[in-house]
Amino acid sequence: MASLKKSNSLALISFLILSTTAGFLPVFVHAGVGFSAELIHRDSPESPFYDRTSTSYSRLIAAAHRSYNRAAYFRKFMKQPIPPPTIFPSAASSKNNGDNIHSEILMNRTDYLLAIYMGSPVRKILAIPDTGSDLIWTQCKPCGECFQQSAPLFDPAASSTYKIVSCGTVPCSALPKSTCGRSGNQCEYNYTYADGSYADGFLSTETLSFDSDGGDQVRIPAILFGCTHRSRGIFDENDAGLVGLGGGKLSLVRQLGSTIDGKFSYCLPSYSQTGTTSRFNFGASAVVNGAGSVTTPLIAGYPDTLYFLMLEMISVDGHGEVAVKPSMPAAVPTSKGNIIIDSGTTLTLVDDDTLRAVETMVASNVTLPRVNDTSGIFGLCFNFSGFAGNDVDAQFPHIKFHFSGGAVVVLRPYNAFAAVKEDTACLALVSSKDTGVNIYGSLAQQNFHIGYDLNAMRLSLEPANCEKI
Repeated sequence: MASLKKSNSLALISFLILSTTAGFLPVFVHAGVGFSAELIHRDSPESPFYDRTSTSYSRLIAAAHRSYNRAAYFRKFMKQPIPPPTIFPSAASSKNNGDNIHSEILMNRTDYLLAIYMGSPVRKILAIPDTGSDLIWTQCKPCGECFQQSAPLFDPAASSTYKIVSCGTVPCSALPKSTCGRSGNQCEYNYTYADGSYADGFLSTETLSFDSDGGDQVRIPAILFGCTHRSRGIFDENDAGLVGLGGGKLSLVRQLGSTIDGKFSYCLPSYSQTGTTSRFNFGASAVVNGAGSVTTPLIAGYPDTLYFLMLEMISVDGHGEVAVKPSMPAAVPTSKGNIIIDSGTTLTLVDDDTLRAVETMVASNVTLPRVNDTSGIFGLCFNFSGFAGNDVDAQFPHIKFHFSGGAVVVLRPYNAFAAVKEDTACLALVSSKDTGVNIYGSLAQQNFHIGYDLNAMRLSLEPANCEKI
């Protein structure tokens, strides 16, 4: 996918803990400024996750399994009776919770890495950009009891802009559980996850920096984050961390708020374009309004971290159409959307009835011989031996997703089909019946410039050559 130069200063970032109260984050750049960060696919040779012994087919199967794991996580997330730690309760309401604050952790399950800069002087960091979560923390020196990571730990002593948040402050009270540190005036947090993993550290502030449209870096001071000094659990040593980009109040995009006019966008190149660099854009850089763009509402759902859409219908090159059920089994009754758009899920998941109807339409439109998928993941596969390049694409139909508001998104063969073997391609739509969660995944988003406007609550999609965005 996108290519990115390695940084010797790669540090792990996980959950970003940001303030939700006006005044926590100073006005550091005026509205209308555009800035961006580089995107790299996790399977790129420049990624810490890169495995030289893997093949494009084994990587696809691994991504498919991550898709199911992520859907299961979302189901658990959506079914929680009270908001998980991505939406903090008040300090008063958490006093009787005891020492364990339970939440879920979802690392090593997304497809892309984001290049940002942290501290003063700046240090380049690769982190997972996650539209399915809101928070970040990073392991910091000293960290005598930390899970092993391949990247250097962040060293707060080496940054002139690092500060620990004091006890008794409004940001400290926003944590689900906080205590005073050994000094008596440091805001300390403790997370114990449901699987037994834990993270202890200090709520702190630091400067984040991004590349601007004009070439200079945009420096964003006083970002609240968790600086972890003690951790243990299921973390992967190659985890490059996580930048929360969800719709909840604690996410990076929500916290930047009016500074970016509530706008961010990304463009994901084709999986075959491993030598390209793509961009994750904020503010003025994130406007998507070209002649070929379509717009659909972002719909309020629970939890507000997730971005819900209404998928009304799927059609296949004039060979038929199927209406999609108006709700997901896993969604709470007040949620109006029936599918989540997520950059961290590779495959697209739809309800079983819709999938079977789409498979029937596709099968009637493809003359290639059908074969079975030995992995057991995909339901409709074809043998395309004897064809290559554009000739392969010509054997498969375009599939259209019809979203509310009149938005019709045309999925080309590389958006809707995936090569699982040298001569076998499968429909990259799978059933959501085991989780009850429909997801519009990253394969379907390839080579679309996708813009989120959280002020207007709308999503824009425009076909694009993502390596040139």
